[in-house]
Amino acid sequence: MPKQSDRETGTTLMPKFDDRGLLSAVVVDAHSKDVLMVAFMDREALDLTLETREAHFHSRSRGRLWKKGESSGNVLKVQEILVDCDQDAVVLECIPAGPTCHTGATSCFYRVVDGRTLQPVKT
Repeated sequence: MPKQSDRETGTTLMPKFDDRGLLSAVVVDAHSKDVLMVAFMDREALDLTLETREAHFHSRSRGRLWKKGESSGNVLKVQEILVDCDQDAVVLECIPAGPTCHTGATSCFYRVVDGRTLQPVKT
């Protein structure tokens, strides 16, 4: 079992998956730094992402591995992966091949909370 200090200050990738085998993944545009989406990765998704440099996730709704863009063609080319201090979350800096959101929006974060209503994000 790795020591917490090794995970926090060491140079070895030691992802800390939760009790479901997942870690949080925030996807940002490599150029604009806009947040595009949030998803989850299991060991297989992280390994494939590291190997192929294309974003893979664990789809909780499908219960399986999911390559972003596998049906739409809107893959995410990973430029850099950042890991947080205790290695239970990552940020993927990506170049998107098209809209990131399944709705066709550039980002999954296209609405802002205004009181108890949602308004479109002003661009």
